[in-house]
Amino acid sequence: MRGLLIINNYHAGGLVMKMDYMEEYRRWMDSPSLSEEEWKELNSISEDEKEIENRFFAPLEFGTAGLRGTMKTGLHNMNIHIIRHATQAFADVIKAEGTQAMTRGIAIAYDCRNNSEWFAREAACVMAANGIFARIFDALRPTPELSFAIIHYGAAAGLNITASHNPKEYNGYKVYWDDGAQLPPQKAAAIASRMEEIDIFTGYKTCDFQEAVEKGKIELLGEETDELFRTSVLGEAINPKAVAEAADDLRIVYTPFHGCGYKMVPEVLHRLGVKNLYPVPEQMVIDGNFPTVKSPNPENPEGFYLAVDLAKKVNSDLIIGTDPDSDRIGIMACASDGEFVPVTGNQLGVLLLDYMITSKKAAGTLPENAGAVASIVTTGMARAVAEANGVHFEETFTGFKFMAERVAQWEAAGSYRYLMAYEESYGYMIGDYVRDKDAVTASMMVAEMASYYKLRGMTLLDAMQALYEKYGWFAEKTLNLVMPGVDGLGKMQALMEEFRSSLPGELAGESVVRIRDYLDGSIFVTGLGKVDHTPISGSNVLYFEMADGSTFIIRPSGTEPKIKIYILVRGTDRDDCAEKIQRFYDFAVNIGK
Repeated sequence: MRGLLIINNYHAGGLVMKMDYMEEYRRWMDSPSLSEEEWKELNSISEDEKEIENRFFAPLEFGTAGLRGTMKTGLHNMNIHIIRHATQAFADVIKAEGTQAMTRGIAIAYDCRNNSEWFAREAACVMAANGIFARIFDALRPTPELSFAIIHYGAAAGLNITASHNPKEYNGYKVYWDDGAQLPPQKAAAIASRMEEIDIFTGYKTCDFQEAVEKGKIELLGEETDELFRTSVLGEAINPKAVAEAADDLRIVYTPFHGCGYKMVPEVLHRLGVKNLYPVPEQMVIDGNFPTVKSPNPENPEGFYLAVDLAKKVNSDLIIGTDPDSDRIGIMACASDGEFVPVTGNQLGVLLLDYMITSKKAAGTLPENAGAVASIVTTGMARAVAEANGVHFEETFTGFKFMAERVAQWEAAGSYRYLMAYEESYGYMIGDYVRDKDAVTASMMVAEMASYYKLRGMTLLDAMQALYEKYGWFAEKTLNLVMPGVDGLGKMQALMEEFRSSLPGELAGESVVRIRDYLDGSIFVTGLGKVDHTPISGSNVLYFEMADGSTFIIRPSGTEPKIKIYILVRGTDRDDCAEKIQRFYDFAVNIGK
């Protein structure tokens, strides 16, 4: 039957959609809700069935991270109709909590992306029309400041229009609950269920933005909230004296990659005491097209080329880059030959963790029950650093909603006081005023740490070398197998099913000794079969442990059309680690071919 597609949900493994995408395409074409421009856009693909299928084969999946997709007109894309639809469902979930939740309201922020302000304001209008008090920032703001605002103002929920570090074609709908963390699974499920019941074109309420502001249904957040957030960030400084002592000599180049950090990060660094800060002029310009980079992702060293040029001119020690919504941070440090070398997300996390433990011990402020959290795909060196220093360490699934949940559990039980939480993908959470990754606070802590080592005649590269010598040699590499479109969903699902149906006893020439399937929590030992359960489960992740101590992890991304593969190794020295990484990488690139 032409236009009929059945697709399985690769996250949960169950049937999720049976949709006639041609029928859905025609429904959109016939809808009076479409603008003339939107109608022309859809009409232009009338002869391209593959494009119609990609846009209408299924709705975007609403999960704990909300929604994310390319900005096009269609059911499987980000556009104003999807925003209104999701927001009405979100409003209904908030209303189900009662009038107190509606009065506490929602905090809303947005990033620099094309359409972000429009989407955010329309979301505020839908909330206000449903009787939910909405606080919305008067301009773009860093993601962590939204988390802060939810906690500070006691809001019932939060919403951020952002696609984080994704390319310019993307936008997203990131949802939070009253703890300042991303939405818990049961609330996300409730929103997803409600979206199935609401007509996308006629099932929402809205109102005029300016009129709602004048009537007090929508409130604009501005400088007062900024100052409260900055004060909280600076309150995390451990050794500001080191910054003052190194200030005349330490030089830092900063780039926000055209995004939300352009104002907040320099202000925080200046107030910390950094004197020689050099923003990259071309990338301080707010622009959702990201004209100077292919992708505004601080994980990609090639995006730092303008920062490297400036750093060499000013003889900088360090480059700091924050992604468009300023929740991720990437850095590069100057090597002895004057070239700038990327510090990976894993390495920066280890550096920060060791520095915070060491500095708090020296200051007498390290809690006896200190704890740290990292994701299951993060370097094993994090655990080595924590445990060598008597700091409790735990792992969670990838995503700061899980880390924030673990920290909240510690607080409720009075068991551990967390120092930081982080994951390998350049995200770090420090402080009790946010419950999401926070590049603003991380930038402040990196500057302080760089000052500390500068006074000892060391760069951050020297510091990392010293940590390897102290804690052992580790290395990591992440590989992304991009699989776009409806065909990609099928490929990802088939790949995970293939691994599960025939669990390998060997990978890249190394014997597999143990396998963790985090989907149902099963633990398998080679030769014995299923022997135990993981303490956490419910995530589509396969975790292979090798006889040589290496780890090979594979999972579908929850926000992007790709399979992510993580290679984590431990060796006798740098060369041994490099050989292992290369061997596993060569194996990984051929998966799915």
